Formats: sequence, C-alpha cells, structure tokens
Amino acid sequence: MPRLLVAALVAVLIIPTPGSAEWPVFRGDPHMTGSATAKLPDQLEVKWQFAAGNPKTGGVEGAPAIVGGVVYVASLDKHLYAIDLATGKEKWKVKLGAMKASPSVRGDRIYVGDLDGKFYCRKISDGSKVWEYETGGEIMAGCNFHGKNVLIGSHDSTLYCLDDAGKKVWEVKTDGPVNGAPAVIGDVTFVAGCDSILHILDAKTGKELGTVELEGQAAATAAVVGDFAYVGTMANTVVAVDLKQKKRAWVFTPAARQQPFFASAAAGELVVAGSRDKKVYGLDTKTGKRVWSFETEGQVDASPVIVGTRVYVGCLNDDGNFYVLDLKTGKKIQELALNSPVSGSVAVGPDSLVVGTDNGTVYCLGKK
Repeated sequence: MPRLLVAALVAVLIIPTPGSAEWPVFRGDPHMTGSATAKLPDQLEVKWQFAAGNPKTGGVEGAPAIVGGVVYVASLDKHLYAIDLATGKEKWKVKLGAMKASPSVRGDRIYVGDLDGKFYCRKISDGSKVWEYETGGEIMAGCNFHGKNVLIGSHDSTLYCLDDAGKKVWEVKTDGPVNGAPAVIGDVTFVAGCDSILHILDAKTGKELGTVELEGQAAATAAVVGDFAYVGTMANTVVAVDLKQKKRAWVFTPAARQQPFFASAAAGELVVAGSRDKKVYGLDTKTGKRVWSFETEGQVDASPVIVGTRVYVGCLNDDGNFYVLDLKTGKKIQELALNSPVSGSVAVGPDSLVVGTDNGTVYCLGKK
C-alpha cells in the first residue's frame, strides 16, 4: 500500500470531528458522518417556519448550513437565504439559480452550486459575489474543503478542486456523474459516483490512490468513520468499504421489497440508512447485519442524522412525516407532520434542528 495512503488513513483515526454547535457542510463535518452531539430537547416543537420557495417554484432538497447563529438555505426557487437561527427572520437573500445542493460555509464565505452547473462563492455577510466557476453539468451536492481549496462534484463526470480565488487546481474525470459530496480526511478525499466506484484520491493533487468497486451506482455521499466508508447505492444495497484493504467489508441488502438507497447514510454507533422501500435501517458497523428497521409513511430520500442516542429523518409522504427514533432500537420516540414531503436533509444547531420541505417551508425544531 502506498505510504501516502497509509499516512492519510492513520489521520482518519486522530483528526477530531468538528464541534457539534455548527453544521457547515452537507453532513455536518468533513468526514460526512451525519452525526452530532448537540443537546436537543426530549420533545421537539416547531420554533419557527420560513418560506423559502413554494409548490410552484420548488422547495428545499438539500440540508441547510448552520454557522454563527445563521441558517443558510439553498432553494429550487433560485434563491440563497440567510436566516437568523434564533428568530427565523430573514437576514438577506440573493437570486442565483435553481438549487438542490446543500450550501457549505467556511470563514466569511458561503459556497453552493446550481442545476445549470454554476458554482458560486458569496460573502456570508450579505450574499454579495466573490467569484463563480462554471462546470459542464448539474451540481447536485454540496462541496467540501481541503486546506484553502474547495472540492465540488458535477454531473459532467468531474470532481473539481478550486483554490480560494475560484481557479482550478486539478480535476478528476469519472465514468459517470458525481452525485454526492466528497468526504475529506487529512490529505485524502473520497467520492462515490455513478461509475459504481469509490475513488480514493490525493486531495493535494487529485492523484488516484485506490479504487473500490461498489457494484452499484451511488447517488449518495459516503460517510467515513475510522478506516471504513459507508455508502448506499442504486443497486438496493448499503456497502461498507475497508479503506486500508481497499475492498468491500460487507454489503447489506434488505430481505424484501428492495429499493435504491438515495439517501446518504449516517454513521456512528450504528450505520443508519434510509431507503425508497419506505424504511430506515440501523446496521451493525462491523458486520452490516440489520439491528433494526423502522417503517415510514413514504420513501426516504432525506439523509438521516444521528444526534446522541437518537435518529432524525423525514420521508416523502404528503403529510411530511418527520421522525425521531431511538438509535439502539429504532423505536419511534416522536412524529411530527411538516405538511409537505421531506426530501431535505437535517442540519443540527446547538439546541435545534433545521430541515426544509418540498413546498419550500423551512422548519426549526427545538424548544419554544
């Protein structure tokens, strides 16, 4: 195994996860774990609602970003919004393009891509332009960061690395669209795409360090914990990849009514994955065996998050059912109706959750 890959994988074990008080990227941290340790109330209440679109123009399909007491939301109504986390009041909005991707925040800048393939860098103070970069395909997922550089995937079958001035540092071509956000650990980045491969790349140069065949196209983002990556596929499976051995460790396939896993898995004490078979699964991280499953009222495209001992996830039925589950057992603790299908994924703040719905309503859930 190359020395660079060995060193980088050691870094996986020693680099701490960012604090739980903020949610700057799609799955909360550079490893894309979808896991946090915030202190949330035992019973969620709707603290506020915010209109970020409507059924005609489109809603919110990505996860918001939460940084510095501000919620940043990208909408299919072509606007990027900044909302005060405490009050739900709009701070600013800027018109860009129709967006399904999650915004990402670093320092005083916010980054997001749209369905026309444009990637925007804006100031978090007022949404004003810093720079833009144009790719050749739809941008469906959020970006991640390595040093001063930005990593973003596109449906033009390319993973791009841009510097802080918006200039291309390197690019890597894949054999299909890049749907998910890249995970970054040390100087290594990991991305799965429609070529059914998990790519392991040198984040400094884009050089390929290894590949693992997933045997299924991936629309989801891979979560990396320790020396394993976990990703759902369109082949109705969840795959664990041993990053040291560069091979699949296990594959989970539901016993019946199999459907694709478009949602990104959350990883912690268990791997938690939502499927279009209307179920959320809790899987053993070492073996992939089902620990529990929970049946929802609709398909699950929203990526679940783990906060402490609970799982939070929405589904695509018309009532907008949003669930709080016990992480160990999968038993339902609470259910809320958000009145519209929930394809948006959750962002976690210090004491609340924020999630968008298909009719453009953004909900802050916590204690009133």
